[in-house]
Amino acid sequence: MQTWAGPGVLVLPLIDQDAVDLAGLTAWVRAHPQAAPDAVGFVADEETLTAVRELRAAVRALFARAVRPGEPSPADAARLLPAPEALRRLNTAAARTPTVPVLYWDDVVRHQAAGAGEQLVAVLARAAIGFLAGPDRRRLRARHAPRCVRYFLKEHPRQEWCEPSCGNRARVARHHARHHEGG
Repeated sequence: MQTWAGPGVLVLPLIDQDAVDLAGLTAWVRAHPQAAPDAVGFVADEETLTAVRELRAAVRALFARAVRPGEPSPADAARLLPAPEALRRLNTAAARTPTVPVLYWDDVVRHQAAGAGEQLVAVLARAAIGFLAGPDRRRLRARHAPRCVRYFLKEHPRQEWCEPSCGNRARVARHHARHHEGG
């Protein structure tokens, strides 16, 4: 199980979701209160779901570019957006909701949305920008297990997989290929 702080705490788990639907997005936002101002009462609608899916596709394309010279996740490589389109989508999403700084008495300044609307997508896009522009980007790696489109942060030099089950799937696939090639 990986732990990290910073923008990746929002971006990586959402990008890793395989099938986001209305119920799944609602549950994810409620479980991540930093994702939206009213996360506890958040209910996803079709427009927000579509925007999150578009953002997710853009971030996956940029993650694939960020892991270079390594290969992107093989299961995702054929459907990646071109980098200019991915950057356009990400930057457009980040600009959706203007924010204002709000000072709290505990000397913390938080940027909050100036109005309701597309706050979630803007927060996620800004977190992706912060992650891709930050130091953790160098630790980003693509998973190479069969049919896997996920990314992870490499915690130590010998780490090849995000979790043991990912490595097990790859070893089983290699074994199967070796023993079933000849017929």
